Amino acid sequence: MDIENAQLVVDTWIKEHGVRYFNELTNMAQLTEEVGEVARIIARRYGEQSEKESDKGKDLGEELADVVFVVLCLANQTGIDLQVAFDKKMAIKTKRDHNRHHNNQKLK
Repeated sequence: MDIENAQLVVDTWIKEHGVRYFNELTNMAQLTEEVGEVARIIARRYGEQSEKESDKGKDLGEELADVVFVVLCLANQTGIDLQVAFDKKMAIKTKRDHNRHHNNQKLK
């Protein structure tokens, strides 16, 4: 599914199941919470912290999907076509970073 369709799926879901979008500040707080959940899993599963028993069953993919869902909500409610924005960002990064990363001795 492309980003444009994902935005439509989220918008339809909000209208059919969610009543309305939370306001932008609430969604920003929600995004921060979801990113924190991703960080907790990664820090404990892939980092140096030990993983608590209560965290072992957590699904990283599901938590990443929560982040994407809230980002799509924010894009929808602020009038951002995220597909256009993403394509533009990829073009900028490709032009700006191609040689930069190939010449980075830290990555060799």
